[in-house]
Amino acid sequence: MLRYEQDQVLKAFSLFSELAQKGVATGDLARAYKVEEPIRSLTDHFVEMNDAVCLSVGQELYLVPKTKLSPFHISNEQLKKMYLGSKATNADLYLLYFCSIVLIGCFYDSYQSVEPTLNFITLDEWLNEVNKRMDSLKEHDEEKLEQLEMEFSYRWTAIIEKWDALDDVKETANKQSGNTLSRLSFLDTVRRFLIGNQVVEDIGNGEMAITEKTKVIVGRYFMEREFNRGILEFLYAFEEAQKNE
Repeated sequence: MLRYEQDQVLKAFSLFSELAQKGVATGDLARAYKVEEPIRSLTDHFVEMNDAVCLSVGQELYLVPKTKLSPFHISNEQLKKMYLGSKATNADLYLLYFCSIVLIGCFYDSYQSVEPTLNFITLDEWLNEVNKRMDSLKEHDEEKLEQLEMEFSYRWTAIIEKWDALDDVKETANKQSGNTLSRLSFLDTVRRFLIGNQVVEDIGNGEMAITEKTKVIVGRYFMEREFNRGILEFLYAFEEAQKNE
């Protein structure tokens, strides 16, 4: 059994406390984590006890919850209140997650690459990609989607209905254009959520880029089927089928 000096325990706990409060740590404590094995192993132990992981990205450390059981996991109600408004429903949340997955997929060539293949993306390009994924979902009949909802714990029909509701006026081209802006407005809300959680960054000119933090998370966890529960394979199944035809 490893023995730790008192100052090592105190330093590791100080680091864990900073990560727990802010979600990120820099400076001397972060440097100690990188170069002092006892500090790193103790901090990782504290973090793992809370169903989370500590990610080292450049000069910073990030605390990332692994499961919903983690006390650092943001609840659905918190997300609604912080980003979607008091009238938001679970369908809004499902659509937010869906749009987030699609956005990151744009940078990783539909998750076929382990390294980003795109430097930046605009809201319009993101919108087009979400529309394509929605069209893929609609290739399944309603009964099949309901079966898949049980398998993935994702309400695919609710996602489709919510997205279509943002574009339900068909009478005139002007009204159609106005409703398309509603979709852009929703994507802008998702953009603010992603920026707030250091998933993407605004690089100006209406363009976004993924952060180094996201690259580490995607490369280390998200590409594994066990982690994403096969959702990526499902979302891009039709695209792969078309490539093979």
